[in-house]
Amino acid sequence: MVAYALGLALIVAFAIRWARHADASLADLRHPVLGAMHGTLPGGLLVMAVMTSVVGTSYLPDQLVVGIVAVLAVVGIVIALVLSVAFSITLFTGATAAETVNGGWLIPPVVTIIIPLVLVPLMPHVSAGNARLLLALGYATLGMGFLLYLFVMGLLHDRLVLHPMPPAALAPSLWIGLGPIGVAVLAVLALARAGHSLFGPTATTVSMISLLVATALWGFGLWWYAAAATLLVRYLRAGRLPFHLGWWGFTFPLGAFTVATLTIARAWEAPVIEAVGVLLFASLIAFWSVVAARTVRATASGEVWMR
Repeated sequence: MVAYALGLALIVAFAIRWARHADASLADLRHPVLGAMHGTLPGGLLVMAVMTSVVGTSYLPDQLVVGIVAVLAVVGIVIALVLSVAFSITLFTGATAAETVNGGWLIPPVVTIIIPLVLVPLMPHVSAGNARLLLALGYATLGMGFLLYLFVMGLLHDRLVLHPMPPAALAPSLWIGLGPIGVAVLAVLALARAGHSLFGPTATTVSMISLLVATALWGFGLWWYAAAATLLVRYLRAGRLPFHLGWWGFTFPLGAFTVATLTIARAWEAPVIEAVGVLLFASLIAFWSVVAARTVRATASGEVWMR
């Protein structure tokens, strides 16, 4: 209930700010760092929808759970797609310096990749025709988000190779690269499972190909984890990282990649991969503990509200 209350409060605050301070809101949307952060709102709603579909039936009637998931899905998807296009248009139509490219630009793509995970739980509760439509939309949004992820990763790779290191304040944003990988792994496997009865005699083949694709994506995630961790050590050796709410970029992407790793381990029945997942989980707990403590401290001191 706390998550729902916070989600509702943030949506209301977001709407009021846009209604009363449209100029300031548009300026933030055009900002090369703050603009992409708008995607965290619909992303949060979609994650709440997934969470509700998983644990909601333990506390609420089934039909109510389906209704909540459907509402969160519709609101989250609409806001996610609108903000994703709007932020991209601001980049297309403005003069954007290469040095401003940052990992935060990966937020709109990863939010789009979450959409299939929200549509899959709704499929058993609709007609066969609508289930096929939801499955098709799931694959469509997966492709939409993942191709955008590849485009942004290309820009980020060139920014890191061809220009000096980003400022220390942007260090957490580099970890966001794990998010699209982790969510894409889960989405590919979830869509294959959900469509098993619709694929007919090709269902087994689709499931196997999906597992191979998911495993290949997971492999790149391991590389990015190593790269991001190495760069973080470099930043820490160079000096102190300034705290801001963007530090949560250390946690959510790593959480998605950890779940993806454990899912891959179960699919392959591979204890070694499961051990990797346990190590990732341990690092997630460490990151989360530090970031949560710093957030509480910064909130109490008022530092968190400073820009």
